[in-house]
Amino acid sequence: MYPKTSLCVASVIALAAATAAHAQATTITIATVNNGDMIRMQGLTEDFTAKNPDIKLEWVTLEENVLRQRVTQDVAAKGGQFDVMTIGTYEVPIWGKQGWLVSLDDLPAEWDADDILPAIRGGLTVEGDLYAAPFYGESSMVMYRKDLMQAAGLEMPEAPTWEFIKQAAAAMTKKDKEVYGICLRGKAGWGENMAFLTAMANSFGAKWFDGEWKPQFDGEAWANTLNFYMDLMTNYGPPGASTNGFNENLSLFQQGKCGMWIDATVAASFVTNPKDSAVADRVGFALAPDNGLGKRGNWLWAWSLAIPAGSDATDAAKKFVAWATSKEYTRLVADKEGWANVPPGTRTSLYENPEYTKAASFADMTLASINTADPNRPTVDPVPYTGVQFVAIPEFAGIATQVGQEFSAALAGQQTVEQALGKAQALTADEMEAAGY
Repeated sequence: MYPKTSLCVASVIALAAATAAHAQATTITIATVNNGDMIRMQGLTEDFTAKNPDIKLEWVTLEENVLRQRVTQDVAAKGGQFDVMTIGTYEVPIWGKQGWLVSLDDLPAEWDADDILPAIRGGLTVEGDLYAAPFYGESSMVMYRKDLMQAAGLEMPEAPTWEFIKQAAAAMTKKDKEVYGICLRGKAGWGENMAFLTAMANSFGAKWFDGEWKPQFDGEAWANTLNFYMDLMTNYGPPGASTNGFNENLSLFQQGKCGMWIDATVAASFVTNPKDSAVADRVGFALAPDNGLGKRGNWLWAWSLAIPAGSDATDAAKKFVAWATSKEYTRLVADKEGWANVPPGTRTSLYENPEYTKAASFADMTLASINTADPNRPTVDPVPYTGVQFVAIPEFAGIATQVGQEFSAALAGQQTVEQALGKAQALTADEMEAAGY
């Protein structure tokens, strides 16, 4: 037995060591979006903190539009409010070129950068440097109720047209039973309704700008796009659609209130999860629609983790980014939640894993949708910009948010399509001229 004095000294030493370790702990603040995969990640971070007891995590979880505003303000000012930010494929090349992000080319070799899908990695790379690590990648596709389609006497093609979508929406709508043929984004925002409408417009032959950077909202193609969208949503969509974004439509679909939903491929695991979805066993998938012009209405996106240049904890932040976007994290989710619920669309190895492809009925359609998106040639006619559901210029976010407000107001019945397009043309022209284009 040890003397009591020795025990006391040992206790004091242990307490001092623990206090010193606590004092030396690095806190990193993570700004992220309130999407299901991100919420799940927060719930699994005990795995990270157990392996990294010297790093403490603080979370700022925000709705998509609010997140974009907060992180943009902070990164531009190098405010240092966040150490890890969830940002998208639009921001990464612009911010990386501005020197606002920390290069991630020195992540550990076992992280395996070469395993990232080429289409996703290309959008996160600037002049050969990787500036963000993809947490999940996505395109967009049609998710539909197989039972309602069968009851309507129709069969969803693997590659549908917009006219078929309209026909099916009409046949599946039963408003007296609160079943609506189609649910689409209507909430204003450059990454909300304008993400969907820009991708849709590509398939109608529309474009944001011509070769001289002149706005094109006064053209026939945009009028055809917006009128078709309004017809779908007014006749076959849910009430209050002008306030529905990704999360609102996900909830409607899971409740069995949508015949079809055209949105991010990442939603597939949520609509087929029997824990959350009342229609989990009745969901089918198809490519985003086209009009026979050579372009489909599917986008390309990744929600990625990046480190702002203003962070004073870059080493700790890199450890977290590497953990959250690793193959090991994928296996952690698979062990806890099942293979169908792992973050999709980032790694080649995932789509070569038979456990995943067997569990995820949507895997092949997700990969096909990602691989068919073409950000370098997004439109039917040539344009001076890249990006499928966005235009890769710094001014786009502000302009598209204003345009999205006009289109959402038209959906809410506050103005006509013609008025919305006229305002979109005028405000875009003014903003581009002020920016020096």
